[in-house]
Amino acid sequence: MRELSLAAGYKAQFTCSGLFSGGKTLEQIERQELTNIYPSYRPVMAGLPDAVIDRDAKTVSVAFADGMPPRIAAWRPHLGCASLPPGASDVSILPEAKVSETREFRRGVWPRGEKVSSKPLPEGVNGAQLSAALKGALDGEFGGVTSAVVVVQDGRLLMERYTEGFGPTTAQRTWSVAKSIGATIIGAGVLDGHVVLDEPAKLSAWSDADPRSAITLENFLHMGSGLGGQTAGNRTDAVYFGGGLVNEHAVANELIAEPGESWRYANNDTMLALLALREGIADDADYLKFPFERVLRPIGMRNTYLETDWEGNFILSSQVWTTARDLARLGQLYVQDGVWNGRRILPEGWAEYVATPAPAQPGCRREPCRGYGAQFWLYEGYPGIPSGTYAALGNRGQIVMIVPARNVVIVRRGYDHRDARFDDAAFTAAVLEALE
Repeated sequence: MRELSLAAGYKAQFTCSGLFSGGKTLEQIERQELTNIYPSYRPVMAGLPDAVIDRDAKTVSVAFADGMPPRIAAWRPHLGCASLPPGASDVSILPEAKVSETREFRRGVWPRGEKVSSKPLPEGVNGAQLSAALKGALDGEFGGVTSAVVVVQDGRLLMERYTEGFGPTTAQRTWSVAKSIGATIIGAGVLDGHVVLDEPAKLSAWSDADPRSAITLENFLHMGSGLGGQTAGNRTDAVYFGGGLVNEHAVANELIAEPGESWRYANNDTMLALLALREGIADDADYLKFPFERVLRPIGMRNTYLETDWEGNFILSSQVWTTARDLARLGQLYVQDGVWNGRRILPEGWAEYVATPAPAQPGCRREPCRGYGAQFWLYEGYPGIPSGTYAALGNRGQIVMIVPARNVVIVRRGYDHRDARFDDAAFTAAVLEALE
């Protein structure tokens, strides 16, 4: 019964997000979001009835068993879709973000607005070669199933390509690119004094006598909390679409190593870092609008939805829907060391901080290999890719490649699966070669 409930929650959550955040058709959602899912859910998902959609209320319900209430997901402005707990139907319990709006970034050339410069490409950029690389990505020459590619150099959007059904304002799930967005929001929280990197996070769920209370915010960002997991692998389905709460599930894991002494890629570490920020801000309304007013709106990420659980805890290990252009803005913020239009958004040196290897991660078994910083992946020793390159990466081929040495940001969105993987390093090298 639990797997049925989770599968119904998955279908409700992804259908809700796809419809109301992504603007997708039901056929697109079925093909892109509900196909090539976790193998354990496939036979169960196939037996579920069609989702019941209320477009006025922006809710999606999926029945899964006779005599049991359906699983329900509901959409809200800014926060996208949230899954109600099993058995619940009252969407009024869901919190909302009261974000101050401004029209400042609605007009003008990217990144300020959504217009693309009509000026000739800069000297030294081989337009035909760059276009061929982007076309190759969409045509499958680098593997995978590509939906969008965007290339930015020196703060200018040089070129973008989209597959059929996608465009500049099409939001797509980021998967674990959300972790890097989360680290960015944490950076703003550090700058504002809400949290401190090297001090114990002291989550309220853990008493002072609890050894977990010694875990620092930096441990969370480095995937070095020392916490174990309740499920095999890095699965947090109970929170993502099971209707569970971050402040119940993520805090329940016990220590399996001393904080800072081991590296374990874990969704829970990211969720707990954002929970620490919530407790540091100490005002739920301020917390819910903080990412938008301090980071996303100032840099023009207006088509980005940060999803929460039903009590308003951000699930920034995976639950974000956004556009390729908005992710390019995120990358550009890091190229500019956290400064945007003369305003410091992130602490000085934050870009270097997230791109510095986490201390407890295992060494490379073979070169080249990806390292890990603070919620970003590091690329060293890859042919054609300069030293110091780092990236936000997510499941199914979500990529925000940041190349400080060249002032370049490369975004690739996709729907990869086990039999179709995208070669991000080869694509990055091909793009950079065209920019020389």
